[in-house]
Order: sequence, then C-alpha cells, then structure tokens
Amino acid sequence: MPAAARPMPPIDDAALSDYEIVQRAIAYTTENYRAQPQVEAIAHAAGTDPRHLNDLFRRWCGLSPNVFLQSVTLDHARRILRDSPNILDASYELGLSGPGRLHDLFVTHEAMSPGEWKSGGEGLEIHYGFHPSPFGSALIMATARGLCGLAFADQGGERAALDDMKQRWPNARYLEDSARTVPYAQRIFDSGKWQPDTPLRVVLIGTDFEVRVWETLLKIPMGRATTYSDIAKKLARPKAARAVGAAVGKNPISFVVPCHRVVGKSGALTGYHWGLTRKRAMLGWEAAKIV
Repeated sequence: MPAAARPMPPIDDAALSDYEIVQRAIAYTTENYRAQPQVEAIAHAAGTDPRHLNDLFRRWCGLSPNVFLQSVTLDHARRILRDSPNILDASYELGLSGPGRLHDLFVTHEAMSPGEWKSGGEGLEIHYGFHPSPFGSALIMATARGLCGLAFADQGGERAALDDMKQRWPNARYLEDSARTVPYAQRIFDSGKWQPDTPLRVVLIGTDFEVRVWETLLKIPMGRATTYSDIAKKLARPKAARAVGAAVGKNPISFVVPCHRVVGKSGALTGYHWGLTRKRAMLGWEAAKIV
C-alpha cells in the first residue's frame, strides 16, 4: 500500500502567479509520488482547482500533471542508477532513451577566445530579453555570433537573474532588445522547430576547461543522464569531478547546454543553479517528448 500523501496547505489562487501554482504542484507531486496522488489532490495542494491546474500545467510544462507523475519516477531511477556501474547504460532501462543525435536542439557551437573571456567580455555587445517558457520567465542573451546566455526566473526575480548573468561578463555592453531575442525563444522551446538543417548557433564564453565541460554536456542526448565523475573521465581528468561540478554550475546556457541531465553518483538530482523544481520540470518535459 502506498503511503498517504502528505498534504500541503492550500493558498488562495488569486495570490499565486501561474508559475507559482505549477511550482507547488511539481513540488507536491515529487514529494508524494509514491502515493500516486490524483489530480484533485495535486490541485488542492497547489491552491487551485483541477481544471485550472491542467490548463496551467500543459501551458507551462507541455504535459498534464498525470503524465508528469508518470514520467518523473525519481525513486525508481535512483535505484536503477545505484545498481548499474554505467549511468548511460542504466538510463536505457528507464525507457527514456530517445533517438540519440548530439542534442535534440541540433546545436552548433563555437567558443570565444581565452582573451575574450579574460577581458570580462570587454568589447562584447550582448542583447537580452525576457520571454515566457515552460520553466518560468526565460532570460535570453545573444551576441552577433549567436546565443550566449539562457537563464530562468520566477515572477519578480527577473532583475536578480539578469544581475547574476551580468557578473559572468562584467565588462560587456548590455542592451535590452526582446525583438532580437524572441526568435531564440521560439526555436528553443518549440520542439517542432528543432531541425538538423537549421542548427541553433550558440557561443560558449568561459575558461578552456569550462568550455570543454560544456561541450561534453552537449553530447548527452535527451532522456539520458550522466554523472560529474563520468564527465571527468571523458575529459581524461578522472579526479576532477568536483571541478567538473563547478563548471556545470557555471553553464551560462541552461537547458540548451543540458546541465540538468547531470546527476550525482548515486543518481540523486543534486543541485541546480536555477532550482531543483525547475530541473525536475525539465526532465519531466523531456520524458514526455520521447515517450
């Protein structure tokens, strides 16, 4: 018999933003997945009604609460990953291995020179804008050469997300220009536009080691997972798992460069710069795309 789901105090729907409702639903579902709660219980915990929750969840996450519950089987995934010596092989057993091809966004990338990174982005002109996404407000940043930044924010946290990203290249010139960044948002979050003949161009700005780590992340197909130690081995630095973790945490192009597909050695999700709730949402969204 599954354990009874632990209730969360309902909150007046009018007091919550759309993303906050979805965030509460994701948190409740993740915490109580063993009990397989019905959508009515999830909606109650999120402070809304089932119909409204279904509409919001599909709009923000691209799937229903029930599909999310089925997709994100964290306990099952962790057990399989713990029992397997190879994280990538174990992921096949989870039924999440879609067709492997570099990365589902069909990304082509280039790295800026070490000098450009060391200068703190001096001379760079970075255009930015905020756009709705399945994972909250998306901050998209681009140079003339391609996408260079993608971050996420909850409602009211946009300024903090922008300040966080600016610290990475403090000497760059920043220009708000949503018209220039909206095509990136349309490409990134609409899987129907992920086409191999029109790859998304990204620009990686970091140290040599960070760029090597990010390039390795691009090779993790959707529905697959790897660990920090596995990445370190691929880079011929088997003792550098901690340094790899630091580089993953500094990934400036979240989701596109899929650092959310990296887990701890035990299979635990571990930290995520933009929040574990958002990481779970990304994994669930991807799982639904390849079922």
